[in-house]
Amino acid sequence: MDEIEQPDQASTERRRIRVWFGEHTIADYTALAPLAERYAAAMSRRFAGCRVTNDPLPVVLPRDLPAPPAERLWQTLTP
Repeated sequence: MDEIEQPDQASTERRRIRVWFGEHTIADYTALAPLAERYAAAMSRRFAGCRVTNDPLPVVLPRDLPAPPAERLWQTLTP
């Protein structure tokens, strides 16, 4: 039986990198884990005195999204 290759979870995990100046975010970037690591390392070198965070983004499943409104929120324009 052939095994189906599953992508490595670390390579498909989305991460959020932020550079902080005190309590203010001065850079905010989202990417897959390998690229996020490179970005975080580069920002740490560029902004040596600032805190750089690298947090996982939660996976949002379709069942977790709110239902669309029942009524139409705008009128459609017809020619």
